Amino acid sequence: MGFLTGFFALFFYAAVIIFVAGVGFKISQYARTPAPLKVPTMPAPLTRKGVAFRLFTEVVFFKSLFRANKWIWILGWMFHFALLLVLLRHLRYFVDLNSPLWSWVILIQPFGKYAAFAMLAGLVGLLVRRFTVERIRYISIPSDYLMLILLLFIGITGSLMTFVAHTDIVQLKNFIGGIMGFSFDAHMPSDFILMLHLFSVFMLMIIFPFSKLLHAPGIFFSPSRNQVDNSREKRHLAPWAAKLEEAE
Repeated sequence: MGFLTGFFALFFYAAVIIFVAGVGFKISQYARTPAPLKVPTMPAPLTRKGVAFRLFTEVVFFKSLFRANKWIWILGWMFHFALLLVLLRHLRYFVDLNSPLWSWVILIQPFGKYAAFAMLAGLVGLLVRRFTVERIRYISIPSDYLMLILLLFIGITGSLMTFVAHTDIVQLKNFIGGIMGFSFDAHMPSDFILMLHLFSVFMLMIIFPFSKLLHAPGIFFSPSRNQVDNSREKRHLAPWAAKLEEAE
């Protein structure tokens, strides 16, 4: 096992452990945090099905952002949808060479390939917005800029490998399959751009549980989004408040 293979294998394991444990802990923390008041954002749904539909429209279409600011909605939705296509395209790297690739993964390959440009355009727009819009610049902190720059770096290095400096895909798939199966027989390709790309991806995975990127799972636990507007029909009591009431 060469130095590069060992380094990136250990880096991969560390990044996965921190990502899974960190995100799992935060989700557990979100789930255990009581909501003492009914605070759904109006107009709010009156049923649980309505809440589910509301969350669906927020997650898929960014409905509230669309109502608030059309330009930011275009940039944000373009980035997120393009990122989804790029990530789905990457599934081909995790399939064994001897196994057939799923037909739908084959179908989205060209879309995921060129979605990288839409992802980069959305990121550039969001970064420029943080610099140029005064009220956004006022509430921005260094990590807000660094997250966007890191995502841009991942997108740029990935695009360079796709359109400029191609890497050995077969060797890369063997390497990824090996470390996922805790085998280090296959060596990692020594392409510099690939190393930069993987390094930045692993860094993003490590940073993710401690950053504002947690809005991804956090939206499902937002009281203003996941509560039913039934305060007149049913009294709302947080679990800790119900226990105090019973004790009295």
